[in-house]
Amino acid sequence: MKKLIYITAVTAMVLLASCGAKTDETKTTTSGKTNNAVAEKQAKLEDLKQHQEKLSKEIASLQQEIIKLDPSLKPEKAKLVAITPVALQNFAHYIDLQGKIDADDVAYVTARNGGGQVKAVYVKQGQSVGKGQLLLKLDDAVIKTQIEQAKTQLSFAQDLYSRRNNLWKENIGTEVELISAKNNADQAQHQLNLLEEQLGFSNVYADMSGIADEVTVRVGEFFSGNPLQGGSIKIVNTSNLKVTVQVPENYISRIKTGGSMQVTLPDINKTFGARITSAGKLIDPNSRSFWVEAKLPASKDLKPNQVALVKILDYSANNTVTIPLSTLQKDEKGGFVMVASTENGKIYARKKTVVYGELYGDKLEIKSGLQEGDMLITDGFQNLYDGQLITTQA
Repeated sequence: MKKLIYITAVTAMVLLASCGAKTDETKTTTSGKTNNAVAEKQAKLEDLKQHQEKLSKEIASLQQEIIKLDPSLKPEKAKLVAITPVALQNFAHYIDLQGKIDADDVAYVTARNGGGQVKAVYVKQGQSVGKGQLLLKLDDAVIKTQIEQAKTQLSFAQDLYSRRNNLWKENIGTEVELISAKNNADQAQHQLNLLEEQLGFSNVYADMSGIADEVTVRVGEFFSGNPLQGGSIKIVNTSNLKVTVQVPENYISRIKTGGSMQVTLPDINKTFGARITSAGKLIDPNSRSFWVEAKLPASKDLKPNQVALVKILDYSANNTVTIPLSTLQKDEKGGFVMVASTENGKIYARKKTVVYGELYGDKLEIKSGLQEGDMLITDGFQNLYDGQLITTQA
């Protein structure tokens, strides 16, 4: 039994060794075949590369020889450009000018009855004043003396009239004497009233509310209200302001009352919309311009004499074609632009004659020649010719 087991074990070991030997032999054979196949393909690839390089050199050489014989056969190189599709948009043209802020209500304070020497000043420059506010006190010594004299005369005239009236009641005296006495008393009263009214002229009041923009009068000076004769007080109502601007005469037919404008105050970086309220009809012979003004909304930021940048709208067009001014070129036939046209899978430059209108800033209005969807060449258009091959990729 032990002998049988031993023989069986030995047989199994022999079989296993045999199988292992066959497996290793198979692996070695397969690996060798694979390596041979790769080597063959690599050799073939290398041969093809060499053949391709040789053909490329021959082709390049032939091309050079052909171009030397006939230069017109040289292949064209596409020029690099940038294109932008044409779109419809609103166009506006403005007249750019410089104006200033003015007040509608400006008053120079004047003294009634010719003025007089200033005894007191009750207002300072830049101060807000109200209508009827006392601003100055003028010398009233003379008029007060005259009033005292007039009161004395009035008292005498009234006493005389009273005596004449009592006598008349006693049938003493004449009616003429009574009437004369009454008339003298009435005249004395009238003279006193007149002098008392003139006494009020020594007080100078504000005729309107506003800001005391200018106060150049001093105590002791003569004041009448005329700047040429002495000091002055100028009151400006800042709640009612406007912008004024001088417009060159060549725009007179394009400026209409009610027209739109934009007013920018660069000092405070604010912009207001406004409408032209009035425009001059006469041309200044010196500046060759006419005035235009527009009311402005009340604002604490607005000050008279502020510099204002004014843009007056004088032309507009809706849904029109506009192009950058730099893309417009000119020849003997007029203006033209270059557009990109795709033909047979390639892109070519095409020349398009255009009729242009107004220009504002860098935007030029095109009235005809271009339409929505055209591909405008916006960069690289210089020296392009009609039909030239172009590309948009570097």
